[in-house]
Amino acid sequence: MNEQQRVWARARDGLADELNKLGYPRELADLLARQLRSPRAIDRMASYVRQARPRSVEMLADEMLAITAEIDAWRDRRESQDAQAAYNAWLFYRKTDAEEEADE
Repeated sequence: MNEQQRVWARARDGLADELNKLGYPRELADLLARQLRSPRAIDRMASYVRQARPRSVEMLADEMLAITAEIDAWRDRRESQDAQAAYNAWLFYRKTDAEEEADE
């Protein structure tokens, strides 16, 4: 098991412990962890469970969906910013090239 897998497993186990304290099966933590896809998101879910003490699986699913939607929105925003930066750089270099040709 490599370091990344150990970090992911620790996060999943932390979520499982929090869910187990509320009477949920450990298998639910595995399902949630697979959907959340990152140790940071899993830790965030564990924090939610610790603080909110949800009374139903539906509340857990809603929070998991909210976390994944927020992460997806952040990724989309980041990709858009990167694309805009690349486009701006292309425009800048294109303008610079045109100015050099005009000087010649």
